[in-house]
Amino acid sequence: TYLPLCTCSCARSSSSTLSRTYTQVHFFNPVQIMKLVEVARTEFTSPEVFEKAYQWVHHIGKVPVKCNDTPGFIVNRLLVPSMAQAMLMCDRNDASVHDIDISMKLGAGHPMGPLHLADYVGLDTCYYILKGWTEKYPDEPSFVVPQCLKEKVDQGDLGRKTGKGFYHWDGDKRGDPV
Repeated sequence: TYLPLCTCSCARSSSSTLSRTYTQVHFFNPVQIMKLVEVARTEFTSPEVFEKAYQWVHHIGKVPVKCNDTPGFIVNRLLVPSMAQAMLMCDRNDASVHDIDISMKLGAGHPMGPLHLADYVGLDTCYYILKGWTEKYPDEPSFVVPQCLKEKVDQGDLGRKTGKGFYHWDGDKRGDPV
């Protein structure tokens, strides 16, 4: 059976009959390894379409989770502001890059610290997500663009992809903090 899926904002733009046939399905990279898939309903998505999408994700061997249409869905809505808070700690000189990352790795059980992850994802990606969220949701206090992030992006230090961000990089091998 045909299942229309949409991972863009087009389904949010109209209450037309067509928009009732769309839902948002967010896979994580690398898709072949990551099990989680966020299935998000817009205000217009019909319950039947949403349930079909949810069951389809389960059928293909992934673990679906349900959420409403919110910036970043679940994972990135929690993750990106967390990375921003780590950057704000750098802005305030509360702790070093190394100490922030090792604290979250050993104290919270994360596989890598938030600044390591930001470098890995790409500081430009983090910047444009946060910039877009702050423009669209100016009253949301968890959406901020840290000064150190803006400066690094302005300087072209985008993390792993350019060899320098919060850390020095040699390809995919992370080096010492900058």
